[in-house]
Amino acid sequence: MFNGKKVSLCVTGGIAAYKAAEIVSWLRQNNALVIVAMTESACRFITPLTMQTLSGQPVMTDIFDNDGLSVPHIELAKTDLFAVIPATANIMAKAANGLADDLVSAAILATKAPLLFAPAMNVNMYENPHTQANINYLAAMGAELVEPAEGYLACGDVGRGRLASPEEIKAKISAMLLVKQDLAGKTVLVTAGPTIEAIDPVRYLANRSSGKMGYAIAKAAKIRGAKVVLITGPTKIAPPAVDNVIAVQSAAEMRQAVLAELSDCDIVIKAAAVADYRPAKIAEQKIKKNDSLMLELVKNPDILHEISAVKGDRFICGFAAETENLRENALLKLKNKNLDLLAANPVAGVDNAFGSDENRLTLFFKDGQVRKLDKMTKNKAANCLLDAICELLQL
Repeated sequence: MFNGKKVSLCVTGGIAAYKAAEIVSWLRQNNALVIVAMTESACRFITPLTMQTLSGQPVMTDIFDNDGLSVPHIELAKTDLFAVIPATANIMAKAANGLADDLVSAAILATKAPLLFAPAMNVNMYENPHTQANINYLAAMGAELVEPAEGYLACGDVGRGRLASPEEIKAKISAMLLVKQDLAGKTVLVTAGPTIEAIDPVRYLANRSSGKMGYAIAKAAKIRGAKVVLITGPTKIAPPAVDNVIAVQSAAEMRQAVLAELSDCDIVIKAAAVADYRPAKIAEQKIKKNDSLMLELVKNPDILHEISAVKGDRFICGFAAETENLRENALLKLKNKNLDLLAANPVAGVDNAFGSDENRLTLFFKDGQVRKLDKMTKNKAANCLLDAICELLQL
């Protein structure tokens, strides 16, 4: 089932460490190349020899133990799936905060592969706000988690904290390793983030877009086999590893970049929050403080309308950030911009998507269909959006 797939499976220190042996054996039986790494604590619960016998490969335990030809944590990071089974509160805290003081934590920081954590710990440790914050952060960054089960724990407590069943872990691994390559052969152009419009050398006009939604879409499209071009305004987060990242500042720069890349693209997803207006004049020197200031604003080019007018066979998906009348405004934009699909999201109240790790999208289709999605992480919302696009393109 997993021919040609490499899995880095890391075992951390907990009583559930012995259960990782079944997962290693199952992966090998299904023709995956399994490289096992173990923390020092994990080796106190199960021996590296056991894992070496089951995987058929040397087990990695020390970040400094190399053959002079490779760097252990970098080799471990180069994989199709990076799984931590079981995942202690400690390793998730390290991963969430970017620590890299041992082989496993350093490899987590270095990997660009999909990440999977299967937590197992005492119920009080699991429910601790710090642990929950770390889990939520890792999920927001794109990691997958197999929730622990409830029951009798090794320490004698009863509650949530048992490692999930092998069947659940196997199902999650299968889903992650066998991701459909439905966008293979397609070039996807994604715009993300805000644009900023200079007032003077110091000040500018901007909006609250974080870029997280557009980045999630670009990452998901890449995982699904597409060649991805990401055009991004200024953000505070690192862009995903895609084929081409083009950084811009203003709406005019974004327009220029989009038009330059358009001819090579099959699918365009305009998730950026492009400024509608810019100052008519940019002051050459810093404007000094006065009792009042009058700014004359002029309209920026409508990039989405411009590319839709020359769309040809391209699929174009737009976004609409709305504070009110979401349905009415979305349907109007879908029609006026000649779009194939429009994703609308609320940016006011409890569902405000700006800066959040979650989003509640409503998809509006050209044929009148409306698909309202539940509130979910932006990574999951990105895949739901791409599912809809692939469905329309019959990919």
